[in-house]
Amino acid sequence: MALNVRDDIHTDYSAEKEKIKGFLTTFKSSEKDLDDTLQDFGIDDQETLAQTGLYSMKYMRQLQRMANREQQMLLIDLEDIHTHEGTIADLVTSIIENTRRYVNLFSEVVDKIMPEPTKDISQYDEVIDVVLHQRRERNERESESENAFPDHLLRRYNLYFQPLKSDISLAVREVHGSHLGHFITVRGIVTRVSEVKPLLQVNAYTCDVCDSETFQDISNKTFMPIGDCQNVNECKKNNITGTLHMQTRACRFSPFQEVKIQELADQVPVGHIPRSMTVHVNGNITRLMNPGDVVHLGGIFLPIPYTGFQAIRAGLLTDTYLEVHHINQEKKQYADMETTPEMEQTINEMKSDPFLYTKLSQSIAPEIYGHEDVKKALLLLLIGGVTKVTADGLKIRGDINICLMGDPGVAKSQLLKYITKIAPRGVYTTGKGSSGVGLTAAVMRDPVTDEMVLEGGALVLADNGICCIDEFDKMEESDRTAIHEVMEQQTISISKAGISTTLNARTSILAAANPLYGRYNLKLSPVENINLPAALLSRFDLLFLILDKPNREDDERLAQHVTYVHMHNTHPDLGIEILQPNVMRHYIAAARGIRPTVSQRVSGYVVDSYVKLRKKSKIDVEENNSHTYTSARTLLGILRLAQALARLRFSETVEHADVDEALRLMDCSKESLMEDNDQEREPDRSSISRIYRLIKGMAGAGKAHRSKRQKRFGKGPAGERDMDMDSDDNDDDSDYEAGTLSMVDVRSRVLNKGFTEAQLMETIHEYERLEVLQRQANGKKLVFMELDV
Repeated sequence: MALNVRDDIHTDYSAEKEKIKGFLTTFKSSEKDLDDTLQDFGIDDQETLAQTGLYSMKYMRQLQRMANREQQMLLIDLEDIHTHEGTIADLVTSIIENTRRYVNLFSEVVDKIMPEPTKDISQYDEVIDVVLHQRRERNERESESENAFPDHLLRRYNLYFQPLKSDISLAVREVHGSHLGHFITVRGIVTRVSEVKPLLQVNAYTCDVCDSETFQDISNKTFMPIGDCQNVNECKKNNITGTLHMQTRACRFSPFQEVKIQELADQVPVGHIPRSMTVHVNGNITRLMNPGDVVHLGGIFLPIPYTGFQAIRAGLLTDTYLEVHHINQEKKQYADMETTPEMEQTINEMKSDPFLYTKLSQSIAPEIYGHEDVKKALLLLLIGGVTKVTADGLKIRGDINICLMGDPGVAKSQLLKYITKIAPRGVYTTGKGSSGVGLTAAVMRDPVTDEMVLEGGALVLADNGICCIDEFDKMEESDRTAIHEVMEQQTISISKAGISTTLNARTSILAAANPLYGRYNLKLSPVENINLPAALLSRFDLLFLILDKPNREDDERLAQHVTYVHMHNTHPDLGIEILQPNVMRHYIAAARGIRPTVSQRVSGYVVDSYVKLRKKSKIDVEENNSHTYTSARTLLGILRLAQALARLRFSETVEHADVDEALRLMDCSKESLMEDNDQEREPDRSSISRIYRLIKGMAGAGKAHRSKRQKRFGKGPAGERDMDMDSDDNDDDSDYEAGTLSMVDVRSRVLNKGFTEAQLMETIHEYERLEVLQRQANGKKLVFMELDV
C-alpha cells in the first residue's frame, strides 16, 4: 500500500535506484578522505584495490571491504551526495524527507552491486554462513517461488546515513509533528542507557508437514505469529493445513539499545521542565553512548504505538522515538579526545612557555575580574592528581575537591558554569533542587524490559569529570551526607528495591556556598559563618572564602572591567594571551596523561612541611584561633596539588617548587579566613595599619612570653631563678619590658612579610605623631606608650 501511495505522487523508484547506483559506483574520494581511509588498509589491500580500479572509489572500496568481511557498517554521507558533480543534489532532499524508504532503496542497490570477495573468507565462516550458502543456492533454483529468502537474511552489513555539515541541531522541544519520517539532528545529554538486547527483525517458521520455510518481516514492537502453513505447492495443493513452528536459528536479530536523552540546561525556558526523548540504537552503533555524554544524534523521527496496558490507557495517543543513524560526541572523555597535528604543535609550543601557569589560570572565565588564586586552584582541579590503586585494592583518589564560600555577587556561580564548559564531562546542579537520590541514583522500572534499573544522578553522570554543586549550603543535611562517600571513596553504594551494588563516581566536587546569614558576619567566627560539618570540610582540599569588601581602588577596577565587557562583549586586555577553551581542553587532556612521581628528596620536604602545619595547627587550637583542621587529608591534598602542578609542566617528577605552590594555595585559602576574621577589629587594610598590627602582635607575643617565664621561675626558697638557665635570660626579659621591642627584630619581621623600609618608617612616624609609639636608645628600641598591648 505504501508503494501505491508513492505512485500517486509520481515517484519513480526505478530512476531513484539508478541515481543511487551511479553515485555509489562513480563517487571518488577527495585527497584528504583518501589519505584517512588508506590508514585502515594494509599493503596487500592497496595493491588489490589498485588492480581492481577501486583505489579512489570511496563507496566501492567500502563495499569491497564488506565483501571481504572486514567491515560491517556502510555510512552514506549526505554531504557526498550533495557535492557529487552537482547532478543529484535533489536526492538529498528526498532522503531527508523520506529516510526510511531510502534506507531500503540503498540496501537493494548495494545488494546488486556488491562485489565478489577478493580473498579467502572461509576463516570467518560460522554456522549461519553454511545456512546462507544453502539458501542462496535454493533461491537460484526457486527464483519464482513465493518462499524466496528475504534480503534481510542475506545481508551482513548495516546501512546508515550521516547528516549534512550544515544541518542545525534541534532541541528536544523543537521537534514537532512536521518532522515525522524526516532525517533530523537532535542535541541533548544522555540520562539513561539500557542493556544491549537482541531485536527480532525477520522471524522464520518451518512447517511440520511439508518442511517448507516461511519468513515474516517484523517492523513493530508486537506481531502476530503465523500459525498455518501457506505453501501453495505442498500443503494447499493437498488440502492439508500444516502447523508452523518458529526456528530461532533461521531468524535474524540485531543488537538493540534504548537510550533516553534530555534537554541541556541552556535549552530549557525559564519555568519549564526539561523534556526528554526516547532514542533507539541498532546494529554497530550500540554501546557508543554513556550516561552524561552530550551528543548530537542524527536519525529518523518516527511514531510508535503504545502496547499492552499502556495502549489501553493512552487511547488514540502515539509515542515517538528517534531511530539513530549517526552519533557525534560533543564532549568526550579526556582519553577519547582526538588531537590534530595543528593542535599537537600548539601544545608543544605551550610547554616551553614560562608563564603558562598564569596564562592558563587567567584564561578561566576572563570576563570575571580578579580571583587569581581561585582560578589557579580551579586549573589544578581540571588537571587533577594521580589516582593510585595499591596491590591490596586500596584506592587513593587523585581528584581535587574545592569549596568556594563567599558573599552573593562575587561570581561563584559563573566560575562553576565556566568549569562545566571546559571539562569534557561537567554536570551543573544546585543544592536546593538536588535530593540525595537526585545526586546519587534512583531506582525505577525500565519501560522496555519491565525490570528494576538504576538511573544515575548528577554524580554518576559526572563520572570521570567534574560535578559542580551550587547553593551547597541550601541542601538538606540528609542529602548532603550522600556526598561523603563520593568525595573520599569515589563510589556510591546503593541498597534499595532488591538492588545492592556500587556505582563509580570518579568525579571532582566543586561546591559553591553562601555563609549562614547570606552575607559574611564579621562579628561571628568563621566556623559559625560557614556552618558546615567538620567531616565534610575536611574532604575539601581547598576552601576559599571570597568576601565582597569595599575598597576604592578595587571597586573602580572591577566596575571598569564589567562595563568594558558589557560595551565590547569581550574581556579587556589582561596583558597576557588568553587561550580558547578548546585549546585548554586539549592541553589538559595531554597533561592528564602524565603520571608524576615523588622523589625521596621531595618526600622528605613534604613530611617536614606537614609536621610544621600540624604544629602550627596545635598552637592555633591552644590560642582559640583555629578555623580549619589539619589532618592526614591535608597531606594528601598537598600531594595532589603538587602532582597537578607537575602535570601542568609535563614533568615526570614533583619538584620543590610544586610543593611550595601547593602550600601557598593552602595558605591563601586559610589566610582568607584569618584576615577576614581580623576585619572586626581593624577594617583598615592599608600598609600602615597592617605593619602596625604586625608590631603590636610582636609586643603581644612578648607579653605572653614574659607571663610564661614568670610562672616558670621562682621555684627556689627565696624565689630565685633555676640555676640551669642561660645567662642571657635577663636580657630577653628586658627587651620586652613594658612593651619594648628591638628595632632589629621589628625591621626583620616587617621586611620578611613583603613590606619595604620606607613603609616601616612611614608607619613609625605616623604612630609617633599619634603618641602611640616612641623610639628610644638612639633608634635601637621601639616602645609602646600604652602598656596594655
